[in-house]
Amino acid sequence: MSNKLKSLFVFLMTTALAFGFLHQFFGHVSLNFDRLHIFLFNLCSGGTIVLYYTEGLKHLSLKASAFLVISLCYACFAFFELYPLAIFCSLILAGIVESIRIRCFSFFPWDFFDAKAPISKKFNQASLLCLSMGLVISSVVIVNNEYLHLVTIPKLKLDTFFLGFSFPLSLITMSVMFSIMKPARESISVFIRNLCFWTVNLGVIIFFMFILLEKLAPQVLVTTLLFACVGTILYIFLNNVDSLQQKTFLTSGMLFLLYTAISGIAYIILEFFPMQYEQSSKLLLKIHSFTALYGWNLSGLAVILRYEDFPIRLHSRRLILAHWIIVAFLAPMGYYYPLFAFLATGGYCLLLCLLFFTRGKNNINRSPLTQGGNL
Repeated sequence: MSNKLKSLFVFLMTTALAFGFLHQFFGHVSLNFDRLHIFLFNLCSGGTIVLYYTEGLKHLSLKASAFLVISLCYACFAFFELYPLAIFCSLILAGIVESIRIRCFSFFPWDFFDAKAPISKKFNQASLLCLSMGLVISSVVIVNNEYLHLVTIPKLKLDTFFLGFSFPLSLITMSVMFSIMKPARESISVFIRNLCFWTVNLGVIIFFMFILLEKLAPQVLVTTLLFACVGTILYIFLNNVDSLQQKTFLTSGMLFLLYTAISGIAYIILEFFPMQYEQSSKLLLKIHSFTALYGWNLSGLAVILRYEDFPIRLHSRRLILAHWIIVAFLAPMGYYYPLFAFLATGGYCLLLCLLFFTRGKNNINRSPLTQGGNL
């Protein structure tokens, strides 16, 4: 990937984080800055990188470039509540994603039901399918909430569905992880990997349904199951990947994911205790959202953008430690205090520059899709 395109992603991702703090400076303005905070990272940057990874090219294709431009338009239209234009853009975006998915895989995801199909390809196709479905479903929610009002569920809010754009990034990171694992040779290993795939995908869908229905106990149950599944994937990953630099980054990402699972469970449990919920829920939710977006998801996207360049000439552990300090401490505190907001934004921009521009030791193209899938 060219340095110009990397610079664009650094700008978009840094701006995304900065929008998460703007309410402190423009609280008098009736605009939902969190939407741009979510869109610029998840949909514009993340969605484009998902397409880039899937196509396995050294540059953005015409379709991926169109996705980036139209997703930026979509983000602006949704931000300014120009919903007819946002719906139009989302349907075009879904069409672009589906055209790439069908070309690289198939119209119907037969691989999902083939136990022998590489798990990395399953997660990759699931990421694309989730992205296109999320775009269509969000449009349906806009039509319902703004025009038809056929369904009136308190949790059926646009921002709730917009958060779902982070799930494709989680799935593509899982795809990267399984792509560098040693192939499963025993039938029990194949079964466990497939079970993890279905648990992650169905678990998140079921969890989202329980959020809409406001069923707290089932939410705790499903989240605990997902936590166990993530722990299992981490165990498999650590025991089936050689000592690669990208293993270090992805392991840190998985620890971010476990951390967000724990904070998510704690947040749900707090809802059982209204007094404590009012006092502690906001900070806990910010810790959860920042670590999910800029911790776990960034770990996978960074590995994808530098896939051809590993190993990179930097001290991985120091960089990862800085990543944790910025995302788990400075960013949540920055939501409440301007000084921490500036420190978090500046530190995050520097972190991205080091991740994306530090020189690599080799230039071999190792995209798993261009080499037949699961390595």
